[in-house]
Amino acid sequence: MTTKTFSELNLSNAVLRALTDMGFEEPTSIQEECIPLIMQGQDVVGQAQTGTGKTAAFGVPLIEMVDTQQQDIQSIILCPTRELAIQVTGELMKIAKFVDDLHVVPVYGGQPISRQLKALKRGAQIVVGTPGRTIDHLNRGTLKLDQLKMVVLDEADEMLNMGFRDDIEKILSYTNGPVQSVMFSATVSKAIRDIMKRYMKKAKMVTIDRKSITANNIDQFVVEVRDSVRTEAITRFMDVNDYNLGLVFCNTKKQTESLAQELLSRGYSCDVINGDLRQRQRDKVMGKFRRGDIDILVATDVAARGIDVEDIDVVFNYDVPQDPEYYVHRIGRTGRAGRSGTAITFTAGRKKKALRYIEKQNKIRLEKLNMPSVKDVEESRVQLHIDNVIGTLEKGGLRPYIEQVEAMADGRFTTAEIAAALLKMQVSESEKPSQKKEEPNLTMPDGSMTKLYFNVGRKNKVHPGDFVGAIAGETGIPGEVIGHIDIYRNHSYVDIPRNHVPQVVKVMNSNRIKGKKVKVKVA
Repeated sequence: MTTKTFSELNLSNAVLRALTDMGFEEPTSIQEECIPLIMQGQDVVGQAQTGTGKTAAFGVPLIEMVDTQQQDIQSIILCPTRELAIQVTGELMKIAKFVDDLHVVPVYGGQPISRQLKALKRGAQIVVGTPGRTIDHLNRGTLKLDQLKMVVLDEADEMLNMGFRDDIEKILSYTNGPVQSVMFSATVSKAIRDIMKRYMKKAKMVTIDRKSITANNIDQFVVEVRDSVRTEAITRFMDVNDYNLGLVFCNTKKQTESLAQELLSRGYSCDVINGDLRQRQRDKVMGKFRRGDIDILVATDVAARGIDVEDIDVVFNYDVPQDPEYYVHRIGRTGRAGRSGTAITFTAGRKKKALRYIEKQNKIRLEKLNMPSVKDVEESRVQLHIDNVIGTLEKGGLRPYIEQVEAMADGRFTTAEIAAALLKMQVSESEKPSQKKEEPNLTMPDGSMTKLYFNVGRKNKVHPGDFVGAIAGETGIPGEVIGHIDIYRNHSYVDIPRNHVPQVVKVMNSNRIKGKKVKVKVA
């Protein structure tokens, strides 16, 4: 793992501010190695792929080295596809967000050349382009490289595989004088070495060595879902498998916060741990996670270092890790102390390529897994209630209820049909809170009731009767005065008459419901 922060790489305040705004906390291994070398003027070859943070590895020093007082093109980045050119341009613009008078122009096929002509005419210091369209502009004279100081070949092996070698050499022939050369490639083939020998001066090779990982007690899966469905996928996996503790990794601080809000709105108890938290806050969150007061923790890689909770059931990679080492670190949070664990990584589109790179570097193969269907979730919830019924049957004491059921079985319905109806009612009632998109209104219209928070929910197999029985039995207040009860997966809300609140909070905080020690507070 890396040991430096971005601030230790001697970056300007403008770039540091942009990286913080993007949610990045520290450089990946390839960034830590490449940024200083490039800023020193070295020719560099980085063996890395999309998804490892390589864009920032050359983008940060490139932006730091630009002279914004000049409007001449000082750096050009060549990409094999228009999609990558667009992606790289977007990343550079984010890094340069707080740098005044710096302009990045993309040039690629499939876009009207007139738009690119206008942009180039206005002036730019950085051009990101595909080889074909770049040569088109060079031939037209609308792109001049006589002041070029740096050329970056992104995914050089892909460009060579696509037959762009002649184009690359033609573009490089337009330069005037020595130019710093930077190249990133997933593999370093003979063709790559030929370019290194011909156009690069004493190039520094940056390859992050990887060791194969052995995690026989961790089941590692990959799930292909659209980005917009990832949150839903997490909730379905949690419900179907009845996981108690889940850890979700995101690449940025911003993403941890937005994801946590989405999970909270779905009725899941979760919290965030990222680089913005002070040590005291971090300790508080971790304490809640260890005690099981929250069952989903959303974290960034940096903030999650040192997490040592033995009974984490599942690790979700909400974002594909930016570095193969990060993957090893993430999944190592589960399957501890001899226990088994599960790691699930979400991927889609271009992220598949980054994940294949992680598999190759770590010498692993992730098993494909389908996202649970709505039917799977429903069946899992029904099974949970069936287990509750079996538990009640085993405890006995059912004679009064048997008599009631037998009285209902008057020829119109069988006892099996009555039992099925009761099970259906129980399942439907327990599902109601999970369908809400927001926490309930915490104030009663007439002001006579106060809503209390209990840290037990569906995962503890509690039902409204359990709350009424426990509260009435322990405090002595009549069960009929207890108001509405909302049961969520990890917690519940109970309406209590205002004058009974102090007594209920005091007494119930030292008691248990369904064997779970409860914590009660005013919501």
